[in-house]
Amino acid sequence: ADESSGYESESAGGERAAAAAPGGTRGRQRRARTAFTSEQVCRLEKTFQRQKYLGASERRKLAAALQLSEVQIKTWFQNRRMKLKRQM
Repeated sequence: ADESSGYESESAGGERAAAAAPGGTRGRQRRARTAFTSEQVCRLEKTFQRQKYLGASERRKLAAALQLSEVQIKTWFQNRRMKLKRQM
């Protein structure tokens, strides 16, 4: 599957992995959960402390630096903002 489809992902080891959808009624697959390395999480957290939202060019640069997709960066920031909101 193509990376932008959202239904297949690379695991931390670089191999393709796909998980079955809950219920499995349509035969579609869900994106496998991304296992971020501690270095990736540290860099993401530092960036988040400076700015809660990233523009497209900033997201592209960070994704390239961390060897992640832009979608993974975008999703991580969305989830981190929700975590912050829950903590408040």
